[in-house]
Amino acid sequence: MKTCTVLLALIVSAGLIACGGSPPQPAPANPTTEPAPPPPLPEDVAALAAGLARPEASATAPTPAAALSEITGELVSPLVSQLVAKQAGGRVAAVLVDAGDRVAAGQPLLRLETDYRELEVARARAELSRVRTARDEAERELARKRELLAKGSIPQALHDRTLAARDEAAAGVEAAEAALALAEHRLADATLLAPFAGAIAERRADVGEFLGEGSVAFVLVQLSPLRLRFELPERELGRVRRGQQVEARMDAFPGEVFRGRVRTVGATVDPESRTFTVEAELDNRDGRLKPGLFARVTLPGGGPDA
Repeated sequence: MKTCTVLLALIVSAGLIACGGSPPQPAPANPTTEPAPPPPLPEDVAALAAGLARPEASATAPTPAAALSEITGELVSPLVSQLVAKQAGGRVAAVLVDAGDRVAAGQPLLRLETDYRELEVARARAELSRVRTARDEAERELARKRELLAKGSIPQALHDRTLAARDEAAAGVEAAEAALALAEHRLADATLLAPFAGAIAERRADVGEFLGEGSVAFVLVQLSPLRLRFELPERELGRVRRGQQVEARMDAFPGEVFRGRVRTVGATVDPESRTFTVEAELDNRDGRLKPGLFARVTLPGGGPDA
């Protein structure tokens, strides 16, 4: 600081001499009068003095990263499923939802006619009851043969044949139980259930329609969360990372800002457009946002915690 003061004094003196004056002489001591103010400096000398007095730290002050804004993006659903009935070859008995309806996971969407499946279940239950009775009788007969064998009243071969009959009856029960489970499963498959929570994007089945193998009955889309997909030029690749905050504005909701976080950053750059794809995730618990909406995307400057 002392060096700057001496240098400033030399510059002032030089400026006065250049203007045709002479260095100021010390005024005589006079307790009753105030010293005269120094003459104004020339503009070039004043500018030089001001530059010397400015702190050097201000020239290197960091500036925050500018925000990326007005990027066009589109809302997409992370899950889109074409729903097909598990049991092909059935006629539609009832359609329980329509296009645009929101559904919960496991909610019934459609039922096929079940007359024949119900008959299969009834027959399987009757067969199971019959073989269980036969098994119980074989168990009692085996118990009697064991007592007689212990007394020596019957030969070993007769006991062994009774034991084999009991084992065969037990195996028949297991087969009947499996047949009943299969018939009940086929009956349950006559009802098409929603595999996840979402909204019906398309309904392609009507009452009375025959659904063949692979026939799509509904298209179901997930609404929460939604993905916000947009593209950025390759020069911005170093400024976007997972977890970074994203703001989206849409014409359908004027004045509202929807916030989310970057979920994925494209691993490659498109060789033709020289852009890479970014996907952010928006919560959308209330289901107001819909897949297909366009958005104006803003990424505030900074890192993931911006």
